[in-house]
Amino acid sequence: MTRERRHEITRLEAFSDAVFAFALTLLVVSLEVPRSYHELMQLVRGFVPFAACFALLVWIWWEHSTFFSRYAIQDGTTVALNAALLFVVLFYVYPLKYVMNVAFRSIAPQAGLEAPATTDEVARLFVVYGLGYMAVFVILAVLYHRVWTKREQLALTAGEALDARLFTGAHLMSAAVGGLSVLWALAAPHGLRGLAGPLYFLMAPAQTLYGTWAGRRRRLLRVDGRH
Repeated sequence: MTRERRHEITRLEAFSDAVFAFALTLLVVSLEVPRSYHELMQLVRGFVPFAACFALLVWIWWEHSTFFSRYAIQDGTTVALNAALLFVVLFYVYPLKYVMNVAFRSIAPQAGLEAPATTDEVARLFVVYGLGYMAVFVILAVLYHRVWTKREQLALTAGEALDARLFTGAHLMSAAVGGLSVLWALAAPHGLRGLAGPLYFLMAPAQTLYGTWAGRRRRLLRVDGRH
């Protein structure tokens, strides 16, 4: 329902894209060309966790890019929130890379990788990872909520204002999954704390249900708008 603006890329968006590009660079297994078969195989083994990290960061970049394509908002608070998001993304790269390397170590073993040795270490790992994950989506939700509060100043249509609220909810849903993982890591019995990771698979059904509900809200608005 929201139409993207035709606009020139602003300095804020260009700077943000450069930060995302730098974050992706930090994910690279090695910046050196392999000089032996062993080094090449080490690089190949890092492909699967690298692909998972790459996909997640591209998803975050896409959500960020979509926001600024939809709304012409560049005020000081938005710039500050954007800076906070970029800060979290840069910090998030290292926990993300480590978690993915550990998660895929059975099929993509990495030389020198030390997995968490105790359940307490597993719990702390998922707390750090989950807090970063939550922070990303909470900031995105706050950005959309801010647009909704400024819907009159931005001259949003009823559909665009509804979308701002719905996207706020979608990002809060993503953050809630991260929050559930953090709570599980902190409160679950020691032997079950490793399930904090698989809890992220709840994203698919949660967002599917939310998307179905959001679609109904959009259809109702279209019907009401005809009368």
